Amino acid sequence: MRAIVFEKFQSDPVLTDVAKPTPGPGEVLLKVAGAGACHSDITIFRVFDAETAPPQMPPPFVLGHENSGWVEELGEGVTGVEVGGAYLVYGPIGCGRCPACARGQDTYCENAATMPYLASGLGRDGGMAEYLAVPARNLVPLGDADPVAAAPLSDAGLTPYHAIKLALPKLAGGGKHALVIGLGGLGQMGVQILKALTGATVIATDMREDAMRRAEEAGAVTVPGGEGQAERIRELTGGKGVDAVFDFVGAAPTIALAMASVAIRGRVTIVGIADGSFEWSFFGVPYEVEMTSTYWGTLEELHEVVALYRAGRITPDVEVFGLDEGLEAYRRLEAGELSARAVVAPTRG
Repeated sequence: MRAIVFEKFQSDPVLTDVAKPTPGPGEVLLKVAGAGACHSDITIFRVFDAETAPPQMPPPFVLGHENSGWVEELGEGVTGVEVGGAYLVYGPIGCGRCPACARGQDTYCENAATMPYLASGLGRDGGMAEYLAVPARNLVPLGDADPVAAAPLSDAGLTPYHAIKLALPKLAGGGKHALVIGLGGLGQMGVQILKALTGATVIATDMREDAMRRAEEAGAVTVPGGEGQAERIRELTGGKGVDAVFDFVGAAPTIALAMASVAIRGRVTIVGIADGSFEWSFFGVPYEVEMTSTYWGTLEELHEVVALYRAGRITPDVEVFGLDEGLEAYRRLEAGELSARAVVAPTRG
């Protein structure tokens, strides 16, 4: 079968032929409907080297950790899964035995250091291919919803959902404000999820006018980047600041903006992984501000994300590419030329 493979560090992935996978015990074989292209993939093949990469991600392997597909074959012992049915894939794969895995939070597996991979598409073959083998436990049924458009929900939907759900106590009640910094794929989904889950006024900011326009269409009030940005955000809150901030960039300037915009007793969640830092001082930030980070989400939460999608409450903005166009999708993603989430759909060319 054809697949987009990460063959070696600091080089472009390649479209090549690999063996079609066979589902093992407890696994299923999916005919891939869609695989989302994520900036994390670019970090894998462009930034990491043998010393800096997580030890569970040695090349080669097939890329793609945001996956959906139709079940084609059941492995030994698998029941309760519909052959031919459409499913979304929860990407992280932990040991399955520790407390974190027991609650469906494989991202925080306590035995991750002993695992041979982190997730489908992160050390284990992912979905940038015609077929994908995954644990049956990691499947979330999509029913009659479009699986191609759904593919990014497994990361670009789940990651903001997890961060927002943890911050919901800060947004309960009237007169609350939430701030979304960075309106890429995750930030746009964050705006939609905030509108679906809360009654808060959603403020969104980015340097790109087209990104802010899409956020406005989803119900956000936008503030462009530049001088006086934090002051304009505070004006929208009546001067008190934002109750919950979600930074989907994670660079030093965006973290500084988050801390300059947050209210007393507010919460700042760093979701983006641009590796920024912030120097804290007692009188330099409002009192009792929480600053935290999150990573991906739980299997249970992915079921909740799919429920929102099937109900029409959230809709990923996608641009679909055939498998032959997958390398071009990564090129455009890396060059900043995409305004939607790139989804590689092997059945569409």
